[in-house]
Amino acid sequence: MPGVTQVLRHGYDMVYATPVGSHSFAAHKAKGGSMRSVVISNRLPVTFTNKGGKLRITRSGGGLATGLDSLSTRGERHWLGWPGLYAEEARKRRNIRARLKKKLLHPVFLNPDHIQKFYEGYCNSTLWPLCHYFFSYINQDEKYWKAYREVNELFCRETLKIVQPGDMIWIHDYHLMLLPALIRNQLPDARIGYFHHIPFPSYELFRYLPERAELLHGLLGADLIGFHTPDYMRHFISTLYRVLQLECRVDEVQLEDRVARIDAFPMGINYDLYHHATNPPEMRSFAQELQQLAGDSKVILSVDRLDYSKGILLRLESFAAFLEHHPEYRGKVTLLMVVMPSRDGVDSYADLKTKIDTTIGAVNGAYSMVGWTPVRYFYRSFSSDELSAMYNIADIALVTPLRDGMNLVAKEYVAAKRDRPGSLILSEMTGAAVELADAIIVNPMDTRQIEEAILKALVTPDEEQLALIRKMQKSIARQTVSRWAGDFTAALLEVTQRNTELAEKHLKTNTLRQILRDYANAKQRLLLLDYDGTLVAYETDPAMARPTPPLIATLQALATDERNTVVVCSGRDKATLDNWLGDLNIGLAAEHGVFFKEHGTWQGRMPDIVWNDEIRAILEHIRDKTPRSVIEEKKTALVWHYRRVDHWLAELRAIQLVNALIGPCARLGLQIMRGDKIIEIKPTEYHKGIEARRRLEQADYDFILAIGDDTTDEDMFTALPPEAVTIKIGRFSDTAKYLLPAQSRVMPFLQALLTAQAD
Repeated sequence: MPGVTQVLRHGYDMVYATPVGSHSFAAHKAKGGSMRSVVISNRLPVTFTNKGGKLRITRSGGGLATGLDSLSTRGERHWLGWPGLYAEEARKRRNIRARLKKKLLHPVFLNPDHIQKFYEGYCNSTLWPLCHYFFSYINQDEKYWKAYREVNELFCRETLKIVQPGDMIWIHDYHLMLLPALIRNQLPDARIGYFHHIPFPSYELFRYLPERAELLHGLLGADLIGFHTPDYMRHFISTLYRVLQLECRVDEVQLEDRVARIDAFPMGINYDLYHHATNPPEMRSFAQELQQLAGDSKVILSVDRLDYSKGILLRLESFAAFLEHHPEYRGKVTLLMVVMPSRDGVDSYADLKTKIDTTIGAVNGAYSMVGWTPVRYFYRSFSSDELSAMYNIADIALVTPLRDGMNLVAKEYVAAKRDRPGSLILSEMTGAAVELADAIIVNPMDTRQIEEAILKALVTPDEEQLALIRKMQKSIARQTVSRWAGDFTAALLEVTQRNTELAEKHLKTNTLRQILRDYANAKQRLLLLDYDGTLVAYETDPAMARPTPPLIATLQALATDERNTVVVCSGRDKATLDNWLGDLNIGLAAEHGVFFKEHGTWQGRMPDIVWNDEIRAILEHIRDKTPRSVIEEKKTALVWHYRRVDHWLAELRAIQLVNALIGPCARLGLQIMRGDKIIEIKPTEYHKGIEARRRLEQADYDFILAIGDDTTDEDMFTALPPEAVTIKIGRFSDTAKYLLPAQSRVMPFLQALLTAQAD
């Protein structure tokens, strides 16, 4: 039928032509009712070792692998990522691929150039320092960005080889920020989640990336985007608005044909693993050896990966200052410092390692005594059991990174204490600080505050320490890594179900054809059309939203058909509507139906309102405090417009205005209505539904159509009979039957009506 393809352009009919519930990707269920999941991360959760010329594969014990293990009972889980080694020969690759496939692992082979420019380059020399607020460490290079794109595209190609209809795809971390959109472009109705494991920086920092828009568009390919804390979530939402001009309503961003949800999911640990780790005899023996090493000293434990974001040097300086200012504790406190090797082949990390070594040497040289060494230093990795033994015997855990996404060391320490007292000194810059509020929270840059925290921890009575430890244990025992994984996947399934429901409301090809047939066959039609956001796009200056010549021609053509009653029902004042559309042979309704024009004459349902001085003063006060906002005074309504106002300030002022208006509007029987970038004060008894009902009384219509984009149009939809064709523009509506995702689709739809042919 003419016009269908134009209305459903940009591949829209291709995506939704298949009825939901038959063979669509999102609706498919694997045999047996279970659901497969595909986890995608930069590295696979395995370690390769070469013993006697034979390649051995062992499972890694990381927190992510542990958390996702808990999901295995819900269905088959596949994992895709770099295996951690370079395999140039095709035969070697086939061998590795075959061995990993038995474990449902799928390798993405990267070459040395990828490792240098993608991993060491863009990931760890651009994104890592940016997200951790180390601006001076950022190294931007076009070759790095090119490699980042190439690797994300490679991951996409490998994903498409293994993914099946109905799979839940979960992408992890900053290495793969482009991947959600790349997969979405190939599989439009796939279930895709993304989790960002490091901090997301404020807009002021993220804006410096030349590729900022591409990265954000990449992430918006996901249905659900997760962060560790509400702060990171807030930064991301702010960046979306300031870079892409996309607004988030509560926790959702409306995209063209679906929503993307943004939320915080604090990652936990395998609580039982650490809480019971010291039970085995070999671990009790290891713990005793550590205690003997420290002697009678109190043990302060520091565990970190080698990285400039961990604040290791400042921690050492704070400990040295503590010994300097509190000589009574010399010989009584030992700092057990564990630094795990990481990227020490990179110059900046090698330099950091040298400075750590030098600083520890200086501290030990200045304060060592016979039988006592202030800092016991280990530059190597330990197993989770060995770390648990360290946690268990440590009197204090000193966890003071300068910036950290979550920091699981703090949670591991609390879990491993079991029934022993201990104190946790925790940086306020960690995600964990949100949950572990009973720790001693410090600014990691303030060495004096860290000194005072160490002293406080040493003098706190054991009973008080134990009470605080038990309180924190209750919290992290609930919010485990399994709970984190379960919460995320539940939220992902919820939002994809919502998107499936959204898709069902979209005007699919068959539905549109039926609407056009019904229109063509009808003898008496009523067409109710909103103006701003429906017939024309919103403008920052409302006066600029004049009707275009094609719109005028389309409305005139519709009105020429004697079977049609065309009504533009708008919140605009009657003078503006008369000026713009008054020469057309159509009905007009102004100020949401308070006034209506019929047979060339305007009529009103109520007299003009004389506005209360208190309400006017409140509006003027907010306007004066909000640059670029304006007040519009209609005959029966006052409107505060804030389309040109900064999003953050606009939301603040909108809340302030509504709060200030509640009292006087309640006394005067007035309604406060929030529309698209407006707040309107009007009488409660007048709305677009009244005009819709008035028009229904005039004839026996056998085809009724209403189109609108705003909350004010919901009253119009509700007033119409069930058989009416009601279409919401842009956002999901519970009252409208159908959805057109963009205002740009309205004109093609109206033009399709003009060319509709009867059976």
